[in-house]
Amino acid sequence: MAETSTPTAQQPPVSVFGGPTALIEYGGLRFLTDPALDAPGEYPIGNGRVLTKTAPAAVEPAALLPLDVVLLSHDEHPDNLDHSGRALLADVPLVLTTPGGAGRLGGTARGLAPWESIALPRPDGGTLTVTATPAQHGPEGCEPVTGEVVGFVLTGADLPTVYVSGDNASLDVVREVAGRFGPVDTAVLFAGAARTVLFDGALLTLDSAQAAEAAAILGARRVVPVHFDSWGHFTEGRTELAAAFTAAGLRDRLELVAD
Repeated sequence: MAETSTPTAQQPPVSVFGGPTALIEYGGLRFLTDPALDAPGEYPIGNGRVLTKTAPAAVEPAALLPLDVVLLSHDEHPDNLDHSGRALLADVPLVLTTPGGAGRLGGTARGLAPWESIALPRPDGGTLTVTATPAQHGPEGCEPVTGEVVGFVLTGADLPTVYVSGDNASLDVVREVAGRFGPVDTAVLFAGAARTVLFDGALLTLDSAQAAEAAAILGARRVVPVHFDSWGHFTEGRTELAAAFTAAGLRDRLELVAD
């Protein structure tokens, strides 16, 4: 089953479905992160390499509708956008992603360069803003191999600040985001210490200790970790996240499934 956080006046509800896929209800709109909704199995990523999905998503794609926006960190890896996720995009009025990804996807996809913003109308009248942030999916200089990735910050008058990291392994990127938007109310951090044969097994996403450090850098009042389960290339999960946040004195800010 999916976990849904308990919202407060300062925090939006966030439902987590496994892998990178979470539903954020914000300003009257429904935002879905990286829809990866296929069944467990092996998914090719080129050059004879595969990523192995180990658990199904905790939701059927149709149950997620209606959606207003998909926040897609990147379209080139099946653990962020798979076959079911691509099919779902046809029913979404707006998909925000990288400029390159928007060109490949077409349809309702719109590319945002780092620090570019878009204003969206709220059902209550007003607007909210989505700002793209940098993301570095591996060690310095990884982009020619791992591709273009983007994160997002959601802001609005009388609304909390929400940061969605996307697949990011750089604390320097987190510092840039904090410098512009910190402190944040909710940080949806892609964690899991993802490693593959690329870059001699260097981190492709934050490990648990880095996720805790990112929370401190951001001044995050709440951290909802995603993308640390359901795939074989994650090397750290729930136990490591809880331990790292406890060691950092931040355990009360961490929301994990079954907390």
